Amino acid sequence: MTRRRFVLLDRDGTINEEREYLSDPAQVVLLPGAATGLRQMRALGLGLVVISNQAGIGRGKFDHAALDAVNARLHELLAAEGITLDGFYVCPHAPSEGCRCRKPAPGLVEDAARDLGFDPRDSFMIGDKAIDMALGRRVGATTILARTGYGAEQQKEAAADTDYVVDDLAAAAALIADTMRRMNATSPNRGAEG
Repeated sequence: MTRRRFVLLDRDGTINEEREYLSDPAQVVLLPGAATGLRQMRALGLGLVVISNQAGIGRGKFDHAALDAVNARLHELLAAEGITLDGFYVCPHAPSEGCRCRKPAPGLVEDAARDLGFDPRDSFMIGDKAIDMALGRRVGATTILARTGYGAEQQKEAAADTDYVVDDLAAAAALIADTMRRMNATSPNRGAEG
């Protein structure tokens, strides 16, 4: 039996609109294509996990309660679209703290993989920043840069660690579906009885 595959998702600029130090739930707005893409990924049987740096906490811009309120609002917006997340992993540290969890360090992905029982090498990492692509490369995931948020301006910087570039999460879902179809078609076990 094969393990379930997962999509590792950046939050700000990938699922919801990018806002500097987002701490107000009223400012959480889903990006165009986000709900459609996430629904399609779910329909493919993929797990969905958010991996997010939230240095605003470490820098004293907002507290954990504000982060929880923002994340609760994101969950509400996704639930209204029929989407649930399997996990939400956040690094609250400032860059100067040298933690194991701030992207592109692999700590949050390692925690998610342990908690949810998946292999990061079988995953897809989607984000709008070079650090998202560097994290994906570090853990062996297929990397997909979305041109949303900072994606268009970081495309050149992220190129070395990026497998694919797409316009949004809807395009990412179509790419993943095509990738999985091709992988299944070339699998040596295709057609074998279980």
